[in-house]
Amino acid sequence: MQNNFPKIHNATWPGIVGKGPDSEPVIPFDKMLEMTAAAEVNGNKFDGVDIGLLDPHINIDSSDDEIKRLADKIAGYDLNVGSMVAPIWGGPTLGSDNDRKTFVEMVRKACHFGKVLREHGVRQYGVIRIDSASSPEDWSKNPAKNTQLIVETFRAACDVAADYDEKLAAEGEICWGGMHGWKTMVETLEAVDRPNIGFQADMSHTLLYLLGYNAPEQRILPENFDWSDRATLESGLKTVTDALRPWTIDFHVAQNDGTVHGTGSHDKTGRHCLATDPNGKLDVAKDAGYWLRDNEGNLTKAFKHICWDGCMFSNDVMMKQQTWNDILAKLVEVRDMHGWN
Repeated sequence: MQNNFPKIHNATWPGIVGKGPDSEPVIPFDKMLEMTAAAEVNGNKFDGVDIGLLDPHINIDSSDDEIKRLADKIAGYDLNVGSMVAPIWGGPTLGSDNDRKTFVEMVRKACHFGKVLREHGVRQYGVIRIDSASSPEDWSKNPAKNTQLIVETFRAACDVAADYDEKLAAEGEICWGGMHGWKTMVETLEAVDRPNIGFQADMSHTLLYLLGYNAPEQRILPENFDWSDRATLESGLKTVTDALRPWTIDFHVAQNDGTVHGTGSHDKTGRHCLATDPNGKLDVAKDAGYWLRDNEGNLTKAFKHICWDGCMFSNDVMMKQQTWNDILAKLVEVRDMHGWN
């Protein structure tokens, strides 16, 4: 019998992230939906999309009726909604008191958005994604004090999210202060100490935790690492996943070539590579198992869907239907290897 969980999602925000006036044109939301819905591999289709509540795709201040119309549009493509990204960057945790209030208010708005989608029948699972909206450079000016500011802001956001029965997933990406190293990430999550905080793992970003970008003292792989040394790589992946898997409530399947990359106004972070990239350092389907299975090899079933995040691919790559078919094929491979019924 074919596995039907975890559900397989595409992300829509790669049509925005790294795009804009200082880069390439934004790819419209409808186009992202269209290409997601058109992808097919051996009878498999995407089950849904994860969405960024970001202009110009989606207005976080939409009325309930507008949210329902959006829900109907997505459902019209035979897709569900899973996790959503709260647009918190106008309220950096390491900014002013007002900035932190803005951060929490954006989380509240995202939770309300999710509630309307849930009640309208298009969102049965998924979390709200957040980050510190501040740079490692800003954080490093006073690590103890700045970690505390992030923690207090996340706690306030968790308390608001709890009113909506939502969980918040903090994104493990090296461009966010307080989340830029694997040990720092664990320390931040532990300090928040709320039942509805968790970790959002993206295989492209978490690979860079092993290399110590932005947190050299937390580096696991040796300098000038030989990527053909699979045993050392697997040992490093195990170290990071053992620390962060217990927190993981949202998961992005991805490939990385071991380098950092940024486009437009987006700071450098893990380079998302195509599923078929010959320079990719991960055995994607196998290595997804470090996140999806515990130390005994049992499935954690900690989340009901997995997602592909193709941020900062060029528009000519993203506008090819084959790109999305290849990505879907890789996600199906992950589900075949680590899924359930």
